[in-house]
Amino acid sequence: MRSIEPIAKLDLAFSLFCLQHKFSYPLSRVSRAISHTGDGHLYAFFGLAASGFGGGNGQQFLLVGLMAFAIELPIYWGVKNLFKRRRPHDCSELVTSFITPSDRYSLPSGHTAAAFLMATLMSYWYVDLTIFAFAWASLIASARILLGVHFLTDVILGAALGVGCAKLAMLLAGGI
Repeated sequence: MRSIEPIAKLDLAFSLFCLQHKFSYPLSRVSRAISHTGDGHLYAFFGLAASGFGGGNGQQFLLVGLMAFAIELPIYWGVKNLFKRRRPHDCSELVTSFITPSDRYSLPSGHTAAAFLMATLMSYWYVDLTIFAFAWASLIASARILLGVHFLTDVILGAALGVGCAKLAMLLAGGI
């Protein structure tokens, strides 16, 4: 574990930098709202709306999305429970957590994984929304750090997991 010690120190320093400034409390309110958009409700709404109003294209989007989440969720839980990385507020009394996370461990960020999974799918089926989708996913990832529940590497690996699972689902769905 010594080989990752410099990364862990950098992660903690970055979290402290993000959370120890005079704007952290007001910023936490905005971050909480942004993070909440990544709780899953919006994904379900968008998938069902696309399926209902987008014809065959929307139905394909929904089915590949369901497949991508079916791939992503077990990997997410497996990695999270394999590494059992403590959250930033559990690593230092100097780190403030502005929300109570839904589970105990931080690596990878599930909110970030889901947001980047959805952004990747949206960028394929709804090309005009690509910039918006990835900006939104990046805001969710940033919000998770600014809320004190994830480290920088948690969201980077979460983003990679989301993109990878979306691409795999698209490949499995017939080389889309």
